[in-house]
Amino acid sequence: MTRALLLDGRSAAAQVHERLRRRLAERVRRGLRPPVLGIVWASEDEATAAYIRAKRRAAARLGVEVRVRRLGSQAPAAEVAAAVRGLSADRNVDGVLVQSPLPRHVDFEDIVQLIDPAKDVDGFHPLNAGRLFRGRPALVPCTAAGILELLRHHGIDPAGRRAVVVGRSNLVGRPTALLLEQHHATVTVCHSRTRDLAEVTRQAEILVVAAGRPWLIGPEMVRPGAVVVDVGIHRTEAGLLGDVHPDVAGVAGALSPVPGGVGPMTVAMLLQNLVDAAERRAAEAVDATWAR
Repeated sequence: MTRALLLDGRSAAAQVHERLRRRLAERVRRGLRPPVLGIVWASEDEATAAYIRAKRRAAARLGVEVRVRRLGSQAPAAEVAAAVRGLSADRNVDGVLVQSPLPRHVDFEDIVQLIDPAKDVDGFHPLNAGRLFRGRPALVPCTAAGILELLRHHGIDPAGRRAVVVGRSNLVGRPTALLLEQHHATVTVCHSRTRDLAEVTRQAEILVVAAGRPWLIGPEMVRPGAVVVDVGIHRTEAGLLGDVHPDVAGVAGALSPVPGGVGPMTVAMLLQNLVDAAERRAAEAVDATWAR
């Protein structure tokens, strides 16, 4: 049986990191400091801690500073808001993100709106979401951007292809669908109310699964030769599982692994957003100096 091409997120992320190293070296040559990332963290769970560690390790390899404001899961909403405002207002911080999930008593959408859109390296602020919708993106949600970069790295062009995205969250599903459409794919978005999900997914030449349900997609739901991108990651007693069953590898033409597929790309694109944000701020500072 022919096995699917492995969509290796680690090799694709390494390529992104190498490009960023060159950009950061040029930044230092121009006498500018390395970018600084600020993270607001109001959680106690181990999965969130693991995400923070991964971001810190990747940033350290590039010489990027990370400042974490850890508040704990009992922090009042006002304290979380103050931390976000403080990092956004700090001239020495170039990018700000709020690590999800937040405690139930803190509304994520309310908090995200407090981030300076120019420092919104997760791409979740309504202004950045609107720019993406209008086809004029500035800072794009990292997982969605990582999926497109993963495809590009492996020579997969969405143009003219039928793409199906399973999941319509504002964090992954919707921005991924928009990016695929902007790269000239014909896109269908599926969700919990979709009738006969398998009938729709079997039409996909590119299938992106971000549903948050372990092994939702089995081999009988995949078009032979399709490109399948598995965004899901679930910690279970059996180990890490995705939204796509491993047996799909026997049907698909290409499949991203869990772990090692989309995950490394999300962190890589976060750092790319950070460097982009820092460069824009530096350019605006120069323009402001000349305008005086």
